[in-house]
Amino acid sequence: MKQFLLSICFLVISIAPANAADHHLSNPRTMKFPELNFQIPTAERVVLECGTPVYLLRDTELPIINMTAMVRVGSVYEPASQSGLSGMVASVMRSGGGGGLAPEKMDDELEFMASSVESGIGIDMGTVSLTALKKNFTPTLQIFSDVLLRPDFSEKRVEIARRQTIESLRRQNDDPKEIAGREVNRAIYAGHPLGEITTFESISAITRRDLVDFHRRFYRLDNMILAVSGDFDRTVLLKELNAAFKTDSKRGALMLPEVPQPKQLFQGEVLYGKKEVNQTVIRMGHLGLTKDSPDIYAVRLLDYILGGSFTSRLTMEIRTNQGLAYNVGSHFDIGRRFTGSFIAETETKAESSVKAINLMKKIITDLTKEPVSDGELNAAREYMINSFMFGFTSPASIVTQRARLEYYGYPDGYLERYRDNIAKVTKTDILTAARKYLHPDAFKLVVVGDEAKFDQKLATLGVVREIDLKLNIPK
Repeated sequence: MKQFLLSICFLVISIAPANAADHHLSNPRTMKFPELNFQIPTAERVVLECGTPVYLLRDTELPIINMTAMVRVGSVYEPASQSGLSGMVASVMRSGGGGGLAPEKMDDELEFMASSVESGIGIDMGTVSLTALKKNFTPTLQIFSDVLLRPDFSEKRVEIARRQTIESLRRQNDDPKEIAGREVNRAIYAGHPLGEITTFESISAITRRDLVDFHRRFYRLDNMILAVSGDFDRTVLLKELNAAFKTDSKRGALMLPEVPQPKQLFQGEVLYGKKEVNQTVIRMGHLGLTKDSPDIYAVRLLDYILGGSFTSRLTMEIRTNQGLAYNVGSHFDIGRRFTGSFIAETETKAESSVKAINLMKKIITDLTKEPVSDGELNAAREYMINSFMFGFTSPASIVTQRARLEYYGYPDGYLERYRDNIAKVTKTDILTAARKYLHPDAFKLVVVGDEAKFDQKLATLGVVREIDLKLNIPK
């Protein structure tokens, strides 16, 4: 045994110089790599017999099929008196059964097949998604089409959804971050459907008939796009889709409600929500821009430099240098259909609240005065270009992204030109964008915390309007 150990030690000693030499040759500082040439994945686009576009991407790695329907619907189409209607529709479409299949039976069948069918509605898009094993795709597709086009909206499940919504309203002011996020959005989009919130009165007034009517108006084959990926046979799949989705000749022409763009009124406001907590939640922002703006590439780099990374100006000064907050950042939510928003945010101890607000405003203002540095521009460009490929991590994400581009009306070649457009952005472009889209004096500033502990009075920042946190609490 002793001889064996000695032999091992000798072998390790003899190999070490060779490894050292290899390590020297493999120094990462001197290694050379060929230029990355990433080709953007594509998907096939076909049109069903009913006229619905479908994006297809076959992938046989796993015996699974994914499908998503994107429907032109959203909370912006809710009547003002029925805020929360779309959320209830999205919930009960799936939970309330469909095609005559009882909710409990639908749940059991999906669980037995290890399949999933889910539905949801956002601001300007509704989705119904399917995930199934290849062998169970056909019966899952039947449930999917029933949920999408023929939901039963079980009265019992409607009432369950209503009670769940009311309970969430009871807890809506428990979290200061949720209060701040809600109120800054309301202030930015005041007078527009994007600024409406669900109330106890609005959710209580919604009936099952309202859900049925809302669904019937928007969930139509001529108002959606499908995206399918996974282990399918193209010919068989298209045959099944054409059989599942047939034109309803009894329906009239599609008519979507006209929803105007938010008004571009830049006027500062200070809103205060009193919560007896030690940490102050701060949100500030205003309207931003849409995807149709020629400045979107400069804004994306501006976003990264200002508050979109751990090396951003906000993070380096507020968090690293001053130690005022753990979380700080900013983001331009570039609107796809309606004007988006710019919001900067942080949470800090009560005793540094006004100091943090003033410092954030100064950092944002400084970006409108002088060009960014070469280092900031190069770091932002490299990040945006190199991280681009991570948007194509799976067949489902690829095909869904392609469908989404058509859904929102992006121009042909948008993805193919994206990296080149980012690479063309100059420091002057970023300065111009900052001056055009950043207006610190017009921020809707929302502060949630205990002013008695603040370092200064909020009134030093402007006229303060207190948020009534009991206004929307059900009795």
